[in-house]
Amino acid sequence: MISFDSVSKRYPGNREALSRVTFSVDNGEMIFITGHSGAGKSTLLKLIPAIERPTSGSVVVQGQNISAMKASALPYLRRSIGVVFQDQKLLHDRNVYENVMLPLAFSDHAPKEAARRARAALDKVGLLDRELSHPIQLSGGEQQRLAIARAVVNRPSILIADEPTANLDDDSARIVMEIFLSFHQVGVTILLASHDQAMMRRYGGRVFALAGGKLTERPAEAAA
Repeated sequence: MISFDSVSKRYPGNREALSRVTFSVDNGEMIFITGHSGAGKSTLLKLIPAIERPTSGSVVVQGQNISAMKASALPYLRRSIGVVFQDQKLLHDRNVYENVMLPLAFSDHAPKEAARRARAALDKVGLLDRELSHPIQLSGGEQQRLAIARAVVNRPSILIADEPTANLDDDSARIVMEIFLSFHQVGVTILLASHDQAMMRRYGGRVFALAGGKLTERPAEAAA
């Protein structure tokens, strides 16, 4: 499903975010990515939907070499990948329903089917009764659930999230994680960047630890 082979990523100023990272993820796995701030977690996740491109090495997603993919082919790849950004990137001038409809604007779904999918995604995250509200009217946990609904409205086979429970209270974080777990249980491949060691122990899955741009795999109990 996803494989990195000796992937490095350098930014201007010769700052190396990732150094010869190699790993593979099978269909339906749940992966946690941990590490200190600036360790390369966000960079690693952004390489999967080709938001960033590697400086060297290869990234293969669903049999396609992202490193060599033309820009014109990326929209088709991204339909199968749901992304929850750390800053959510919600549009505050649009209501909840309109935010979730955005990814469907570039699809070939008929209007009625698009509306049905949007409302099904909102129902899945418990926000169907807030579809006419604007993001500013939602709590932090509800905004995160809205971001998840938008990420899954295209029914992706891969769902990635950057610190999805950061800055949430315990109850909101639990609700958000239960939503991710429900997608994992129906076969969606999940990759989550997180600092929450207790959460990793609670939900299991493999743990990739990043430090100095290098990746190691370790049990959740030993994650640091």
